[in-house]
Amino acid sequence: MSTTSTTGSGAAAITLTEAELDRYITHEPTRMWLSGPGLPDTGGLLTFAPLRTAGLRRLVDVTDVAAGPSRLAEELRDRLVIGELLSPAGLDTESILLDGGTGEISTAYLVDPADPRPLAPSLETLLRFASVTEELTGLRGRFASLAGTHGTKAATEASRKLLELFEEGTAGRMPPYWKATALIRPLSLVAGPGTDSGLAVDLPARLLDQEFGQGRVARFEEVDFPPTLTHEPTRRFLRETGLPEDAVLFQLDPDAPLPTLREYYTDLHTGDFPPDALPAHADRLIRLGYLVEENSLVVDGTTGAILNFSEPEATLYPLNTDISTLAFTLWLLHHERTIDEHLGHELTTEAYDQLAATMLHTLATIDPTPTTTDADWHYWTELFQDEAGGVL
Repeated sequence: MSTTSTTGSGAAAITLTEAELDRYITHEPTRMWLSGPGLPDTGGLLTFAPLRTAGLRRLVDVTDVAAGPSRLAEELRDRLVIGELLSPAGLDTESILLDGGTGEISTAYLVDPADPRPLAPSLETLLRFASVTEELTGLRGRFASLAGTHGTKAATEASRKLLELFEEGTAGRMPPYWKATALIRPLSLVAGPGTDSGLAVDLPARLLDQEFGQGRVARFEEVDFPPTLTHEPTRRFLRETGLPEDAVLFQLDPDAPLPTLREYYTDLHTGDFPPDALPAHADRLIRLGYLVEENSLVVDGTTGAILNFSEPEATLYPLNTDISTLAFTLWLLHHERTIDEHLGHELTTEAYDQLAATMLHTLATIDPTPTTTDADWHYWTELFQDEAGGVL
């Protein structure tokens, strides 16, 4: 069984005994790493905690019964399950696999591990990439110069540095997981603390116009607001920054002025939904637009909170903290599509699920709504994962 040691920084490390290594691993650099520096228990991107309790296990011995060990190709049967990628809540867990003969690292879902995907050429490279990404998250180390800076230039610089660092260890064959990490995670730097707007974040001026195009971002006037929209930062954002008229998963309500949820169903779309099934405070919920699959995007006129109203369930669910993080979400979705198109759709065709997890990690950096509420369902979390629907 694995043992625990302490690194120079005081953090616990997982190391393996010679007996365990002799049984499964012949690749000498990997043996030296596992018996020497060892592996961290859990970091920001991945965890090796299963090694501490279960030790080294062959893929053929832990494959889900539904898949059946007989489905595994011969070259995969002896891959070793050593850890897991950390994913946002609600996503399936992807396991980290080690080839004991070559030292190469890949990932697969245990429910169907027939097609592992490359992750790193070695344990040392994997840990270096994970450490670099954590430096970005904390804006320290090689990214310390970006601390306190925000905007598209900061995001571009961070992405450039990550790409360079990842290319050093992959000989120009960067796995999709790290490419998504380098291109998507730095986008959280676009938004800064909401010191000027009074909202959760401040967005660069004209960010939406530059992304969606001139004339495709709607701004509102005072006459468009119902009396129950009293949250001044939201009113100011809608006047000065606005929202895209047509974005991924969202269409702005073409009706003006903006209706309350009650007005929408009693005056504008009569018969579409029984008014007596509306939330009790429907008069202070202002409908901004349409979300796919019979969901309405609404803002609480008093608090500024952004929610989605599900018609089939007649239920309100938290969506975004406020109008600023909603705008960032819509920008992020559109910008990701631009990136993937530039890459010839490499990310969505080769690693859609890893891209979805990276997008959710990035969004959570700006807006932790999905992880700070009691709701067991979250619109963006569910829709980001919709590979069949081609959301990303």
